[in-house]
Amino acid sequence: MPKDQVNKTHLPSRHVTEGPSRAPHRSYFYAMGLDEEAIKQPWVGVATCWNEAAPCNIALNRQAQSVKLGVKKAMGTPREFTTITVTDGIAMGHEGMRSSLASREAITDTVELTMRGHCYDALVGLAGCDKSLPGMMMAMVRLNVPSVFIYGGSILPGRLDGKDVTVQDVFEAVGKHQAGNMTDAELEVLERVACPSAGACGGQFTANTMACVSEAIGLALMNSSGAPAPYESRDQYGIASGEAVMNLIEKNIRARDVVTRKSLENAARVVACTGGSTNAGLHLPAIAHEAGIDFDLFDVCDIFRDTPYFVDLKPGGQYVAKDLYEAGGVPVVLKELRKAGLIHEECMTASGRTMGEELDMIKGEADNKVIYSIENPLTPTGGVVGLKGNLAPEGAIVKVAGMNTQEQSFTGPARCFESEEDAFEAVKARQYEEGEVLVIRNEGPAGGPGMREMLATTAALSGQGMGKKVALITDGRFSGATRGFCVGHVGPEAAHGGPIGLLQNGDVITINAVTGELSVDLSDEELATRKANWKGPKETIYASGALWKYAQLVGGARLGAVTHPGAKSEKHIYMDL
Repeated sequence: MPKDQVNKTHLPSRHVTEGPSRAPHRSYFYAMGLDEEAIKQPWVGVATCWNEAAPCNIALNRQAQSVKLGVKKAMGTPREFTTITVTDGIAMGHEGMRSSLASREAITDTVELTMRGHCYDALVGLAGCDKSLPGMMMAMVRLNVPSVFIYGGSILPGRLDGKDVTVQDVFEAVGKHQAGNMTDAELEVLERVACPSAGACGGQFTANTMACVSEAIGLALMNSSGAPAPYESRDQYGIASGEAVMNLIEKNIRARDVVTRKSLENAARVVACTGGSTNAGLHLPAIAHEAGIDFDLFDVCDIFRDTPYFVDLKPGGQYVAKDLYEAGGVPVVLKELRKAGLIHEECMTASGRTMGEELDMIKGEADNKVIYSIENPLTPTGGVVGLKGNLAPEGAIVKVAGMNTQEQSFTGPARCFESEEDAFEAVKARQYEEGEVLVIRNEGPAGGPGMREMLATTAALSGQGMGKKVALITDGRFSGATRGFCVGHVGPEAAHGGPIGLLQNGDVITINAVTGELSVDLSDEELATRKANWKGPKETIYASGALWKYAQLVGGARLGAVTHPGAKSEKHIYMDL
């Protein structure tokens, strides 16, 4: 947009830059070295989750500088700010995990407040770790400003004994060590080499799953999520994203023009065909909620059910994000989906072009190693499956990528645990039997509080060689790195009086990912009697502070574990005030 054509009549930044009454505001801008031209231009918030908590976020500060170069090149004024993250890998397996899902809402809220408070016209958001990706995208949709998302990039794989290793191998090594199958020295060698660089976990865990979503949903430029974090070639995507957001301002293309029911379906397709994290079943409904779109866990699972699984990524497969990038990345995956008519091509993207127009420019093809052709998939249905039944009236979700059909059903007696800690101690002590269904309850969004991930427990089971010999269900979550027959998001949760809270040891549970069933062999009358005798939710020690507040506000997993009424109840659009 040429400088002499800037018209702020309809842009939020006019409230802080235009007219004699804003002289005090402009004095602050001059204090920061801005000149008159910069003040008159559109203002772009450049939000990062940079911190020194984990490798996922450590490279975001540098990448933000390239975004600012792109904004300036396109005659905009970038203003960088940061928000929090809680990194799941470090929060995993202890009390810190209660903060993880709540951090998604905090990220969205703080980006919203910063944008509103300073009247920025558009947003480029950079994120690295699990909850920061949906948190940033939710803020874009909530504000409904011209928006471009950028993933900070994945970590490079570690190497040990001629093989790629990831942090998942370290979590599973803990189980091997406890079982006496790995020495202290072997564990120490693995932990030193598994994570050799900046970047988010390299398998198709939650961060990379949501990075693929960012491209498929249209909020990120094509292939921008692919290059690993240490590659300085990522800067080209930063510059391009800064330029792209200025183009969106000029054309008045906003986040909700991009995020529609059809683009959410595109996103769910990519999760399914890559064997992505079950957490997408939580985050996609939450993003939809910010746009006022009905798209819950069951809608996500409907897409999963009829999408072939054809991208061979860890934890169910062999490869990591760097391999996907070298095979052509998300654009090639989307091209394969298009061949089967499984992509809505008319959806708008961050480039200002439609999905179909973008895919027409992609020359890469499936390599049949990392990305199989859709005509020759790994399995005919998606890597993630939804379940429903008298044990989960509001649904549940299970990841079956890498499992054959025979492994996708399980019936056994319940062994109930009132918290993850209780279950982990029992697994460590091998106080469970082959053929049982381990039940971990009181770990839902409200009951946890925080809907913790159970990777420590599931990785210990895998490390003991028992990952396929028992099943596990919870009203909490599983990590994207979880493998084995593990069912999460069981709703309603125990704290809300759901059937999972009424189970007793020995109740026979059936899980069938082929038919989509999660049930317990109890009559409606017996369940009603137990509900009448239920003594209420487990008492929590989180009786004040952020987690208390979160527990009071948070809704069920089926709708994304959201904490506010969403776009359906809004009475204004920020951009139009």
